[in-house]
Amino acid sequence: MANNVIKISQISPSTKLVDPLILPLTFFDLMWLKEDPTNRVNFYKLTESSSDTFYSEILPKLEQSLSLVLTHFLPLSGHLKWEPKDLKPHIVVLPQDVVTLTVAETDADFSRVTSKGLRHQTELRALVSELPVSSDSASILTLANHFFPEARLLHRNHNPPCCYGRQNRDRTVINLPTELESKIFEFPPYLSEEKANVRTLKVPPTKEIKDLVRITLEMTQENVEKLRERAKSHESTLSDDLHLSTFVITYAYVLTCMVKARGDDEDRLVPFTYVADFRERLDPPVPVTYFGNCVLPINLNRDKAETFLGEDGFVNAVKILSDSVRGLKAESIWKLYEAGLKKMELGLQKLSVTGSTKFGMYGSDFGWGKPVSTDNVSISQELLFSMSERRDETGGVEIGMCLKKSEMDVFVSLFRNGLEN
Repeated sequence: MANNVIKISQISPSTKLVDPLILPLTFFDLMWLKEDPTNRVNFYKLTESSSDTFYSEILPKLEQSLSLVLTHFLPLSGHLKWEPKDLKPHIVVLPQDVVTLTVAETDADFSRVTSKGLRHQTELRALVSELPVSSDSASILTLANHFFPEARLLHRNHNPPCCYGRQNRDRTVINLPTELESKIFEFPPYLSEEKANVRTLKVPPTKEIKDLVRITLEMTQENVEKLRERAKSHESTLSDDLHLSTFVITYAYVLTCMVKARGDDEDRLVPFTYVADFRERLDPPVPVTYFGNCVLPINLNRDKAETFLGEDGFVNAVKILSDSVRGLKAESIWKLYEAGLKKMELGLQKLSVTGSTKFGMYGSDFGWGKPVSTDNVSISQELLFSMSERRDETGGVEIGMCLKKSEMDVFVSLFRNGLEN
């Protein structure tokens, strides 16, 4: 796959700043600093367009629209900065700050990269560039448009997990003890490789795993309901009040298929992680317009593979996730986070999920209708899968899975056969 860069635009907010804007990071922001950036690709099909039309009409409108949007979401045009005198990083937006928009043409096969079938991870990763990061500075956001020869457009955004999408920038709405922030820096993930300087924004390099393939699997609303009913049929023996959200049902099903696909030893611990929303769990609740993170990674690592391998493996997974979700409380935030970090040190590869069916990824319409497809192509040392709503059905789920080819074949067979049966 070859990408030919045509233009690199520097887009600034349409309304210029007079003075620098400085935003402190909260506890919920700081915990994501050492995670790999989030990389998502959205594919759109232009039904009536030529190269001339794209460059003369469409691209200028995209650049103008981005400039207008940045006026309302100013932190996206800034940088993370960690000055030697500062105890923690800040978001700093200067009057001259811009967002880089890379425009390129690609010879990739549009129908292949947008399909839901098996694709090599490198095919989509080739469309993602590196986010500029140094020890004391990191860009908040970079964007790219790749134009396909047959008049298709790939819209790709690339941003670190601590970026924002709401307009309320008041940090005081996060009601947590201030000492929690300083505690974060006591853990190894926040130390530099040399261990001599903890003040680094660089993320430890992630080793690329060879022979990784991707697939997008789907669960219809009917599939979800049948699995929910299956869990309910065991509810009297498990709990009087299971939390049977689409997220819990989907994660539990993926988890059990994954454990079986890997052929895990029955006595092997099975660590897995999800991200919990604490906006309504804080006191007072965080306004829906808050412009910042309010999510916490929850690590579970107390159950052995045998829990998920038997006939009741799925139901057991539902109960574990349900109990965990129902037990989330604001006063236990540090306990949950610290326990999670310690479990990470065990060195066991865990299953992680990114995304949500509530993000509305297929609602990103730039005038060409819904995206043809959307993928999270972030890299991770863990077993990472993504979750989003289905493109053409309310209540269904799309699951993006990335595994070694040998594991993927078994996983897909278990996943599909389980739904059919």
